[in-house]
Parts: sequence; C-alpha cells; structure tokens
Amino acid sequence: MKYEDILYQKQDSVATITINRPEVHNAFRTQTIQEMTRALDDATLDEKIGVIVLTGSGNRAFCSGGDIYEQHSGDNKETRYWNSRLNNIIRSTPKPVIAAVNGYALGGGLLLHILCDLTIASETAKFGQAGPKVGSFEGGFGSAYLARMIGDKRAKEIWFLCRQYTAQEAYEMGMVNKVVPADKLKEEVKICCDEILALSPTAIKFEKLAINADSDNIYAFDDFSRNAVCLFYHTEEANEGKKAFREKRKPDWDRFR
Repeated sequence: MKYEDILYQKQDSVATITINRPEVHNAFRTQTIQEMTRALDDATLDEKIGVIVLTGSGNRAFCSGGDIYEQHSGDNKETRYWNSRLNNIIRSTPKPVIAAVNGYALGGGLLLHILCDLTIASETAKFGQAGPKVGSFEGGFGSAYLARMIGDKRAKEIWFLCRQYTAQEAYEMGMVNKVVPADKLKEEVKICCDEILALSPTAIKFEKLAINADSDNIYAFDDFSRNAVCLFYHTEEANEGKKAFREKRKPDWDRFR
C-alpha cells in the first residue's frame, strides 16, 4: 500500500518503519498511527522478516508525540482505536521490535520507545513526558509499564516534573539498552538485528510472550486511560493546556487546583 506519513522498507530480513514528518518533529496524527499499524501487521505476517525497527526521519526527533494541532484528536473514536491497535501489535508481534531513537522521544514518542522490546539511542537523544504541560495524561503502558521498567519514584518524577533526560540518564534509569554516537546508531541497530536473526525465531517468540505475560494486565489500564482522557479532553482545564501551547504561553492552572 501507499504510505504518506511513514517510510517502510524491508531488507535482509529486517523491516524498518520510519515516521516521516520531520517538519513537526515526527509528531503522529491518526493517519500516522494507521500507517504504522498496517506496516507492523505486514511485517508480522511476512515470514521473511525476523526483526522490526522503529525510528524517526532526520536527526532531530524519534517522535515528539501526538500532533496537538490535529483537530478533535482527544475524543476521536477512530484515533483511540488505532492507538490501541498500535500498542497491541508492538507487544503482540512475535518478532522483536527495536526502537532506534535518533532525537527527541517525548510524550507519545516516549511511550512508543517504552513499548518496543529494545531501545538503542543516539547520544543526542532526549527523553521526557509532556502530558501534564498541555493538560493531558496517559494511565496505561506509559505509566504502569514505565513504573515496572524504572521504578515508581522515577516514573512519578517523569510525570510530575516533565523534565527532559539525556540518553545516558535514560540508560541509567533502565529505559535504554545502549547509547552510541549519532553516526553509529544505524550500525549498532544492524548489529543487534544480525544477532537476533542468528537465533531461533520460535525461541525468541516464546521468550517475548513469557516476559510480556506478567504485564499484560496493563491492557485494562490502557483502555481505562483512553476513555478517561476522552472525558477529560473537553474540560476547561484541558482546553487551557492546549490553548496555552498554541499561544506559546505559560498555562494558568491555579483556578483548577
């Protein structure tokens, strides 16, 4: 099929999905999520593919999260459906998914890399959450699974302070497998892919299922969170966050405490 928001390439048993919206720091809209999901489905069903790589176009951003300028993204049933499908396919595909983080991984972009099985980051990568800055939140894998990954205190720090962290800091937290110079990122990802492809695909499949099994209950939190965000999206408080972002000013949260 034809893709507009992503680049999709298959070579040497590796499928690479690149978010191709560098003009908005690879922020995703509903169409982006649809295309990523369909490419992941295709890679999953292709018996020649053994590893899937997710990355972003250019050298500034892996993914900066949801495109806040997309109208009605918070209460759109289609958007919620495709978001859920994307999360599910990354975790359920029997093939390892590697995040090649080449720049900013913020908001929904942070969630994308968390869902991947491995993360290789460029030294120039930056990680962080931005939801509460713009009147939004994520109560599924971006919270509960993140806490399992790096601990409750660190997860709360990421959400409560909305700071940005270097690739090395993310590595020390346990969010990243390896940090490499920017010009070595593709090379390191290829090394990981080659090592995976040298192993039994059935063994890898069952190991992924076994490791994920203990956190599969988070799907319930994920669904709960999407519906909660939908209810919150049109409140005065949420609107203040979005409006302040568009107007490039500091939000006035005092009246909502």
